[in-house]
Amino acid sequence: MRFFSLTTLLITVLLLSACGNSAIENFSYTDHREEQVSLESLNGTPWLATFAFTSCETVCPPMMFNLKEIQEELKKNGMEEYKIIAFSVDPTVDTPKKMQEYLTQFSVPDESKWHLLTGYSQEQIAEFASDNFKSFVKKDPSSNQVIHGTSFYLVDREGRVVNNYDGFSNVPVDEIRKDLGKLIEEE
Repeated sequence: MRFFSLTTLLITVLLLSACGNSAIENFSYTDHREEQVSLESLNGTPWLATFAFTSCETVCPPMMFNLKEIQEELKKNGMEEYKIIAFSVDPTVDTPKKMQEYLTQFSVPDESKWHLLTGYSQEQIAEFASDNFKSFVKKDPSSNQVIHGTSFYLVDREGRVVNNYDGFSNVPVDEIRKDLGKLIEEE
């Protein structure tokens, strides 16, 4: 019985350490307004992060609509202190101008909260996604598409990933609003 309890405890600790509070490495990339956005510039503000690209034919449009729905819910609840960050997984194609045009397709309630980022190589974003978000990014050699995860990541004021959610289907909008609200209230 004692062995079972110790094993259960060790498994629980390993699972919790794998899930939480991994710090994002410093970055500085160009957004859709041609402004530099860095981990340092986001410091002090909680943010939602995801990976997407403008020529995506499958998961990205629904994910962007889901982020818009989350932002509508945040606005309805008077929440203002947050950012939404989308890292392009196709940076050679996704110029700031192309990303600006892409974002206008979604009629987001407050564009000032959004930063669609580019300004790195395909290899850099694949490594960045893996190292910081445990997310997979790979250019499909047989098409113009990029294979990537569909999660939304909640990042706290200090730049630590504190939760992740399905960003494609069954998106827990209410849970995201509540979790982000807790981070906003923490001063």
